[in-house]
Amino acid sequence: MEAFQFIQAKTVDNALDAARPQAGAKFVAGGTTLIDLMKLNVERPKTVVDINGLPLTQIESTPDGGLKIGAMVRNSDLAHDATVQKRYTVLSEALLSGASPQLRNMATTGGNLLQRTRCYYFRDTAYACNKRDPGSGCAAIDGFNRIHAILGTSEHCIATHPSDMAVAMMALEATVIIQGPSGNRNVPLNEFYLLPGSTPQKENVLAPGDLITHATLPALPDGTRSHYLKLRDRASYEFALASAAVVVTMDGNRIRRARVALGGVATRPWRSPEAERALENREASEKNFRAAAEVALRGAKPLHDNAFKVELAKRVLVRSLKVATTQAS
Repeated sequence: MEAFQFIQAKTVDNALDAARPQAGAKFVAGGTTLIDLMKLNVERPKTVVDINGLPLTQIESTPDGGLKIGAMVRNSDLAHDATVQKRYTVLSEALLSGASPQLRNMATTGGNLLQRTRCYYFRDTAYACNKRDPGSGCAAIDGFNRIHAILGTSEHCIATHPSDMAVAMMALEATVIIQGPSGNRNVPLNEFYLLPGSTPQKENVLAPGDLITHATLPALPDGTRSHYLKLRDRASYEFALASAAVVVTMDGNRIRRARVALGGVATRPWRSPEAERALENREASEKNFRAAAEVALRGAKPLHDNAFKVELAKRVLVRSLKVATTQAS
């Protein structure tokens, strides 16, 4: 780890002012990603702004029946919030499937949205990685790529996005509220993450000095049910090989509205409008679930070690839909 300047901020304006003059300054909250990467010399900020003192720890209902979540809300608090458990079950389930209780007690909503990939080539500076060192190449493409992405990849990067929470929030159509040097903006989560293309080092729309202050979730229609299912190599403290977040609004046994997102298989939390269209206004049946899964994975580009993820992702989506559509109202 390299030496850095450490600044503690007490207000959002204070944090933005501290970061603004410092090129490459980083905000630190729970530190469960940033500190790890600093120890590995993957992240080498000259200035670290501590935002743990910011008053962004509230979970509040919005006038339109949605939910506003402060960026500093800890994952454990969000997962166990009564409103989240009852109305946004998929989010609670996703959070509780991630990391360990100790890490969930530290990790924050804003930090979770900004998790960096677990690609071992990204985290080891001895290997080429376009995400870490643009133009150096991607060691994963011809290397051991069992955990890597099959959707949203490019010739420059095949790293998966690691977050469980972000997959659930994608299915819930969350919005990210950002404050920064250029002002405030609200960005739908589906527009927040960028595909790697030829610039995999650009993972989202944040500009230097931007700070996530909140995330919001819209109100859900009556009759909505949801579920998050994660498949992994071991039962806990493990990242997804494939996961699915589904949010469905039922009318009897017919799916009136569907939102589908996949995790562990793509370079960003992967929403599938194609699968949603294949489900809406159709009966909740194994045949229709399988048809939606086939559509969702149609664009997959597997490599030599991760081809198994294609069928695995289909199965996790089918199972998630079965659970969600058979829940009691």
